[in-house]
Amino acid sequence: MSSEISISGLIADATFVVQLVMITLCLLSVVSWYLMYNRRALIKRAQRLSVAFEDRFWSGVDLSRLFVQVNNEPNVSCGQENIFRTGFKEFARLRKSDGADPDSVMQGAERAMRVALLREQEKLETGLPILATIGSVSPYIGLFGTVWGIMHSFLSLANQQQATLAAVAPGIAEALIATAMGLVAAVPAVVAYNHFSSAVDRLLHSYDAFSDEFSGILHRKAHAPEPGKEKAKAS
Repeated sequence: MSSEISISGLIADATFVVQLVMITLCLLSVVSWYLMYNRRALIKRAQRLSVAFEDRFWSGVDLSRLFVQVNNEPNVSCGQENIFRTGFKEFARLRKSDGADPDSVMQGAERAMRVALLREQEKLETGLPILATIGSVSPYIGLFGTVWGIMHSFLSLANQQQATLAAVAPGIAEALIATAMGLVAAVPAVVAYNHFSSAVDRLLHSYDAFSDEFSGILHRKAHAPEPGKEKAKAS
């Protein structure tokens, strides 16, 4: 007389603590996959918009005209556009004031761009700490379920007069399922975290480089005499 042991049967017959561990790991796995899908879509979109905006920026269009265009139809998903819009808006506001010092104008514009860059960094890195936590904690949660299941199996074995492998095998098998589920939840989360962290670092590096290049352009504009003021001096 032999009875087959199935995975679903082992999960259904597991102790409450082990079942709770399995449910927790399933929920963590669902959360990690949701974050992976969400982050992938956001980063892909940010990369695509970044390339498109840089093409517009370096196409030779007048910056004032470009600012009017992006200010009328802002795309908040584009990091470079947000940095450009914030920096140019602050630059134009400070430069309009009477007796504006070019260095003070530049400091204000660069400060505004740094704040915009930090906001973009926060936007891109949202969810990554959760992925890192799931990747690092899930194996330990699964290990806890395994230890608890094995401990419960040996305790039940102590109450039997004749110890056999058939008596202890189901308990050990259900305990090992918890470890397997912990690894299934952890491995994709760790791989995704490393991949997305690298992609975010590359994006932030491109944002930072664009901010420096844009700052250089604004620096030249800040120290160049305005046409209106030049005419006033000539008259």
